[in-house]
Amino acid sequence: MAGVDRRPFIALAGRIADACRPILRRNYRRRLDVTVKADSSPVTEADREAERAARQIIAKAFPEHGIFGEEFGRERADARHVWIIDPLDGTRAFVTGRPTFGTVIALLEDGLPILGLIDMPVLGDRWLGVAGERTTLNGEAVSSRACPDLGGAYLSTTSPAMFDTPDKLAAFEALRARARSTTYGGDCYQYGMVATGFLDLVVECGLVEYDYLGLVPIVMGAGGRVTDWQGQELRMGSGDRVIAAGDPKLHELALSLL
Repeated sequence: MAGVDRRPFIALAGRIADACRPILRRNYRRRLDVTVKADSSPVTEADREAERAARQIIAKAFPEHGIFGEEFGRERADARHVWIIDPLDGTRAFVTGRPTFGTVIALLEDGLPILGLIDMPVLGDRWLGVAGERTTLNGEAVSSRACPDLGGAYLSTTSPAMFDTPDKLAAFEALRARARSTTYGGDCYQYGMVATGFLDLVVECGLVEYDYLGLVPIVMGAGGRVTDWQGQELRMGSGDRVIAAGDPKLHELALSLL
């Protein structure tokens, strides 16, 4: 983004999160109808309402930009700048009354994530990552922690059910057996905790671009690394396997086991 004023993009991401937050809070711990989509993931009207609000804001501010959202698909997907929106990351947590769901926003430039935002509507936390800049949590700079070996690492994943084939499960178990501790659940919140230095490693699969592209600038801007399981940078079309580590040395070690 050299030579491009990023401030309008950053402001727009904030406005999107500001619009989604009250919608999700208003529907939190309410008895909502839950629909199961073709991929077996749940969706509620809160997901849809939040994404509609996000799309309206983007279309008004940058009508030439593309959009890819979880609930309503792609518009202008060949645009140079494309917004990736997951209005409610962690719908299972949302519908079971747990506060660890969030809104994930990314802005891609030529297919690469250059801005990412995680907003936690109930917890009140908001991470912002911008390529080449320091990640912030609620406006304050944050850093991942040094943890170069698995024996000292706190590992996390949303669910062990993600590892739905023997090879995926074996790869995860190789890490889990060596890690200091393993926790489950958290969706996007886990990656915020990597960026803030409380988790060291997140390994997941079965994801879609709207699940992870917004997390990339956040983890990277805090000093960590996030790639696919082959160590390749994440971009549009990267596939479904993600590994994020707060310490680049730990990232390299974990990759060798995957």
